[in-house]
Amino acid sequence: MVPVILHADMDAFYASVEQRDRPELRGKPVIVGGTGVRGVVSAASYEARVFGVHSAMPTVTARRLCADAIFLPGRMDHYVAVSREIQAIFEEFTPQVEPLSLDEAFLDVTASLRLLGSPVEIARALKSRVKARTDLVVSVGIGPTKMIAKIASGLSKPDGLLEVRPEQAKSFLAPLAVDLLWGVGPVTCERLRRAALTTVGQLAAADPVVLQRVLGDHGVALWDLANGRDARGVDPDRERKSYGEENTFEHDVGDGEEVRRSIIAHAEAIAQRLRHDDCAGLTVTLKVKLAQRLAPGRYPLLTRRTTLAAVTDDGKVISDTALRLWREWALRQRIRLVGVSMSGIRTAASVQLSLFDGAATPAHKRRALNRAVDAIAARFGGDTISRGLARAPKAAPTLSLKERRPKPVG
Repeated sequence: MVPVILHADMDAFYASVEQRDRPELRGKPVIVGGTGVRGVVSAASYEARVFGVHSAMPTVTARRLCADAIFLPGRMDHYVAVSREIQAIFEEFTPQVEPLSLDEAFLDVTASLRLLGSPVEIARALKSRVKARTDLVVSVGIGPTKMIAKIASGLSKPDGLLEVRPEQAKSFLAPLAVDLLWGVGPVTCERLRRAALTTVGQLAAADPVVLQRVLGDHGVALWDLANGRDARGVDPDRERKSYGEENTFEHDVGDGEEVRRSIIAHAEAIAQRLRHDDCAGLTVTLKVKLAQRLAPGRYPLLTRRTTLAAVTDDGKVISDTALRLWREWALRQRIRLVGVSMSGIRTAASVQLSLFDGAATPAHKRRALNRAVDAIAARFGGDTISRGLARAPKAAPTLSLKERRPKPVG
């Protein structure tokens, strides 16, 4: 049986939440993100988008394009809570839900058809239920593959619903630009352009042998996608590969308290997210972006990493490790960005505790402290309590459950 996959994508999520919660903002251009000179747009209402504003755009550019916009710093804890409400609604239609970020998810409703009706009927019911319960709008794409469903939802926005049936897949894809395919970035797009392949239909009609010569095995994978073939299904148990936090400073900084405060804040945020997801990580990575400008918008990016002796979800362990990497680096150049990430992720069920980790050990005491901090944050908000210097200004709300994952390939 051909799968029926929905891609549900909330419309201008952060901005729409703000407009919902503050009726005086409805109908006005609202931009959520960093409000400083190095801020980045995280979301823009459709009233702001008509001026050319979009996510990931520098705030200064957005201000130039839409001078009358209302700029808000964002409330990430609140967006996470709203996202959980929406996720629960998705799971009322099928247990096969694969979240991509706070505001979008894939749903495999193949097994729900007999009970809930046709794909379009399910999509309409989902849109209606999200609107009724959250007063927010979701666009839905329907397709036989994840990629087609995602493209369909994007093309139908705002407040859209678009179904692509299996027999329509190739004709639907044919006129589209090749950069809409998963795995086609600027470099691949340029190579395809030089080969006179600018539409998906042209790519689908190309000789796979020629594509392999131009792009290697990646070319064959793209040829399959262009022909509407993709065996990847919805994976509700898909594991996160890494957790990361970063911030761009308002002004270039050198070694000092501001950098260390940011590192600690990022480590604590990562640890809290790990504990929320019942996970722990093994490898700590520290990254910095130097203030030296290579070209417009381009700066040197450096990373250092180390692997711990055991997995952890403890912010102090993560921050101590990241701070040690920073000290060992001993950079003399000024920097504009610092970030911390955790990889080598393991689920809590796979983590074996030490036989010698008794109730009186520092590790046990920190776990008790972390549980107390998590409980307070869950009840009163993530900014209510923090450890030591754990505060960091951010160019945008980057508590990145809201993260755009790279387009999957192969």
